[in-house]
Amino acid sequence: MMSEYTIKIDKNEWEIVCGLEIHCQIISKSKIFSAASTQFGDEANENVSFVDLGMPGMLPVLNEHCVYQAVKTGLGLNAQINKYSVFSRKNYFYPDQPNGYQITQYEYPIVGKGFVKIGLSDGSSKEIGITRIHIEQDAAKSIHDLNPKKSYIDFNRAGVGLMEIVTEPDFSSPEEAGAFLKKLRSIVRYLGTCDGNMDEGSMRCDASISVRLKGEKTLRERAEIKNVNSVKFVMQAIENEAKRQIEIYEQGGIIEQQTRHFDPQTGTTKFMRKKEYANDYRYFPEPDLPPLYLTDEYIEKVKSEMVELPDAKKERFIKDYGLTAYDADVLTESVELADFFEKAAKGHDGKKVANWILGDLFANLNANKLTLDKSPVAPQMIGDLVDLISKGVISGKIAKDVFATMWQTKQMPTQIVEEKGLKQVSDSGAIESMIDSVLAANPENIAAYKAGKTNLFGFFVGQVMKQSKGAANPQMVGEILKKKLG
Repeated sequence: MMSEYTIKIDKNEWEIVCGLEIHCQIISKSKIFSAASTQFGDEANENVSFVDLGMPGMLPVLNEHCVYQAVKTGLGLNAQINKYSVFSRKNYFYPDQPNGYQITQYEYPIVGKGFVKIGLSDGSSKEIGITRIHIEQDAAKSIHDLNPKKSYIDFNRAGVGLMEIVTEPDFSSPEEAGAFLKKLRSIVRYLGTCDGNMDEGSMRCDASISVRLKGEKTLRERAEIKNVNSVKFVMQAIENEAKRQIEIYEQGGIIEQQTRHFDPQTGTTKFMRKKEYANDYRYFPEPDLPPLYLTDEYIEKVKSEMVELPDAKKERFIKDYGLTAYDADVLTESVELADFFEKAAKGHDGKKVANWILGDLFANLNANKLTLDKSPVAPQMIGDLVDLISKGVISGKIAKDVFATMWQTKQMPTQIVEEKGLKQVSDSGAIESMIDSVLAANPENIAAYKAGKTNLFGFFVGQVMKQSKGAANPQMVGEILKKKLG
């Protein structure tokens, strides 16, 4: 049962009601209505066509790959694919929108209702409803910090294809919104439809937030927080905006529908403008683009090219490799990590491989500020290391030293063990000889052990391991010691 999230002020308990709109830049070599490049990081205004600038007589031409990417995303979000959709003009003036309108979809989007299942920290799960996905063109980027008296515009982003993913108002806590954004980012990255890089602006989030007294059924007026560019900031914005609205209600005030901006420096939201309503945009069908028709065959073709998504991969990892739900969840967060694990676990003990990846490998990557693709330890190295431990060739303690050498030298663990003579001693005669030597040197401790101080057993094991320089098989040491001391 999921724990409830409420904010209590005096005797009143308040609930958050929140929906998200996520703008995902479509991975495509060219823009949605022009042939200009979508390459990120190029010089300002380098990737611009006459269509992007809204020059007279320039007509948009729909990029089929953007359609394909939207359909694939809809399927990944368990959503209905609409075989009929229409492009519309959304009319508003802003310097970074040179046409004075945006080509988007309104009444008839390409993707309809769907859902995403999220997991929460208390072990519960929740389905978040998807209202729609429509495709549209992005605006240019206004730059205000180059000159104290002027603003500049970079049109490289103008016309890049966007998927706007609109959710139902199903979020009742910042945690749920954060979990959804992480899950959505993981899905689109698996699909290869958006890179999900919020810090580069290729995934941006608007949050519509309202509050109501616990038990109320009707929705109150909302505020929309625009263009938040990190999961952490979205969660902070929801928390802060909810508290702001509650304070106004508690003081007898009212909430106006408005658009606000989240300031990461102060952690607060600030007023931008009164929120527009749909009729303010004067939507009408785009006269230069015909309606879009998708056939059943086309939709089936996209379905046949879908990859295994995080939820399905997680279930398979639990079933095939004996992982815990938590370990499987972490290992399937990105397709790169999931692939790394599978390569390492192939033919080896999957649970032990997962432990090494989530333990020593992650610790070293974090300490050295490296991403997985820069890891000096390859998947096959971890699989071989686990095998050496399982076969009793080396102990778990020695394996730690072998891993450290692997990290430094990129050598295979078998080679390291051979060159350094680290093979575990499993010869019963040799171990018995070491045990006899330790017992002969500690008659008083033997007497104390036999008198009831059984915790000294660990002392004897430690002395034997010390004498063998960690090479003795600890299981055999324990078994022989028990017989000797019995």
